[in-house]
Amino acid sequence: MRIPLRTLLLGSMSLCLVAQEKPIAFTHARLLTMEGAEIPDGTLVVQGGKVVAAGRVAVPAGAEVRDVKGKWVMPGLVDSHSHVSQSGGADGSAPIQPEVRISDALNVRSSEVMKARSGGITTVNVMPGSGHLLSGQTIYLKLRNGLTVDDLALGRLGAGYLGGLKMANGTNPRRLGPTAGTFPGTRAKSAALVREQFVKAQEYQRKIQAAGGDPRKLPERNLGLEILVEVLEGKRVVHHHTHRHDDILTVLRLQKEFGFKVVLHHLSDGWMVADEIAKSGNPCSVIVIDSPGGKLEAKDARLSTGGALERAGALVGFHTDDGVTDSRWFLRSGALAVRAGMTREGALKAMTINNAKILGVEDRVGSLKAGKDADFLVLSGDPFSVYTHVEETWVEGKRVFDRANPEHRKYATGGLGATHDSADPTWILALEAEEL
Repeated sequence: MRIPLRTLLLGSMSLCLVAQEKPIAFTHARLLTMEGAEIPDGTLVVQGGKVVAAGRVAVPAGAEVRDVKGKWVMPGLVDSHSHVSQSGGADGSAPIQPEVRISDALNVRSSEVMKARSGGITTVNVMPGSGHLLSGQTIYLKLRNGLTVDDLALGRLGAGYLGGLKMANGTNPRRLGPTAGTFPGTRAKSAALVREQFVKAQEYQRKIQAAGGDPRKLPERNLGLEILVEVLEGKRVVHHHTHRHDDILTVLRLQKEFGFKVVLHHLSDGWMVADEIAKSGNPCSVIVIDSPGGKLEAKDARLSTGGALERAGALVGFHTDDGVTDSRWFLRSGALAVRAGMTREGALKAMTINNAKILGVEDRVGSLKAGKDADFLVLSGDPFSVYTHVEETWVEGKRVFDRANPEHRKYATGGLGATHDSADPTWILALEAEEL
């Protein structure tokens, strides 16, 4: 295939521009790197979309210097469970739908993306809903500037995008009465249906292995079983919605039986079985709810769950489940957990490096370390203070939210156009102009 000369020239120019990009140094910051102790007077240096240095480091010659004295700088927040971008997943036709891809139902031009940035979120796991035992494939997004799913996707996995598989048990996937159809009516039947499906996936896996690469011997392609084989082979992690203590233990039994990787999500009763969770070695993604109401199975939820799991030795992250918790208030989840007994360091890690580990992307995000993506926040004060605002959000060295910009500020505070998606907002129009 011949590549047009114009394309080659433009590509060469782009490489030169990247190579010549000046480093930016954020000096005199109260620096939280998540790689060690807090640094009262630190410097963050970024260039070419990456962190060059963070700590008590020298400013490179020729760097653009931004004095942020009095401000706090920390890694961009990682949300391990969200529904931003107006997503919709599986339908009511069956309880087992692993073939569904949430990437086919995202509106990345939604105002929800900018609102998440205004809360300091830079990486997010967008999930299908929890109304199914297996409700489809999640996608990991970087909230960089972009107009399509491909622009925001963190990477590829097999035929789809980098992400996990959403599963659920408890109340949500159970349906009673004449409209229930093939959905389970009891918790025991829910687990039985899941076991049945994984047994089918094991047999599908054996047939593929026995074929030895011979296309004539391969079984008929099954999109759903393909994904479950990825799960069985450890290529795709299960993100499992579970609230009640008995449901949590059911997930642990299934995980042990079939050997897949799992992240336990929500965990309203996690404090009741913290030792069992920690002993299993499976990470946790906890939602912090500070008001009564919601579903009956979450009636025993406590703000102290994060602390209980931390003390037991589990890897703990937090999530928004946006819009259950608004992405703009994600930092508040950590503050409430600290009030209820979690360590400050643990709560900060639960929204940064721990969540990066939960998603398996800690080599790129979650801390400020040389070589990692330049995803970071500039805060007006302590991240857990009610008076603090996210002033700037940066993704891969590009500022994607600036509270000083009135067009951006409205997504943090509300106002005309902050939730209206019938027409492209100003920030989208600006991106489109850059594309032309």
